[in-house]
Amino acid sequence: MRSLGLLLPALVPSWRFFDTIGPSPRIEYAVLSSPDATPEGWQEFRPRPQRVSPLAMLMRLFWNPRWNETLFLVSCAERLMDHPTLHSEDEIYRRIAADLGRDPDAASQPPWLCFRLVFMARDRDGLIREEGFRAAPRRREAATSR
Repeated sequence: MRSLGLLLPALVPSWRFFDTIGPSPRIEYAVLSSPDATPEGWQEFRPRPQRVSPLAMLMRLFWNPRWNETLFLVSCAERLMDHPTLHSEDEIYRRIAADLGRDPDAASQPPWLCFRLVFMARDRDGLIREEGFRAAPRRREAATSR
């Protein structure tokens, strides 16, 4: 019986290690023509798919590097909110610029990039979006090279 008591915590995880449970920040980006331009047309970075097939879910259990990288970005975003560091900001910029660079029309897009962290919360009237952090604009080439 003592062995079962030692094995049980490994089989049934405890979720008490979370200090608080709150909304996860969403990363949104905007491309700008100049560093002084007002960001418009914010787009969510790597939005979650609306549906995932059962086969895709099964495959993701074994191989899903893009989702692992997205989880890393969420960690960077949470760190930016708690203890802002240039490292976390650089990592987010690097991934956004790399994803935008894969677009065939990348050369024709504006050269500046900006991102913000947005939190979603439910209210009686619906969803509330609150901006928690906004990074200073950077040139897209500089965002990938840092």
